[in-house]
Amino acid sequence: MRLHNTQILIRPLITEKNNLLREELNEYVFEVHAEANKNQIKTAVEELFAVKVTNVRTAIQRGKQRRVGRFTGYRRNYKKAFVTLRGNESIDFFEGV
Repeated sequence: MRLHNTQILIRPLITEKNNLLREELNEYVFEVHAEANKNQIKTAVEELFAVKVTNVRTAIQRGKQRRVGRFTGYRRNYKKAFVTLRGNESIDFFEGV
């Protein structure tokens, strides 16, 4: 499936654990399109943020069971990517968080 770079990266995932990864390992976490592969994710991050990517790891986050009153359901599944940048490069988008 051919995806445009703006379709591959859906949103950054900003949590306390992800902030530690960013500070210690220079690793950023994004929610990505479920059909995107590692090469597509790498080129999308490099072109959109003008940085050099050294490593990409992906994981599928399974939806948790949630309940509203007596009704139960599940959150949706999504794919996330852990992107490691080269050396001292950073993405300015995350620095104000």
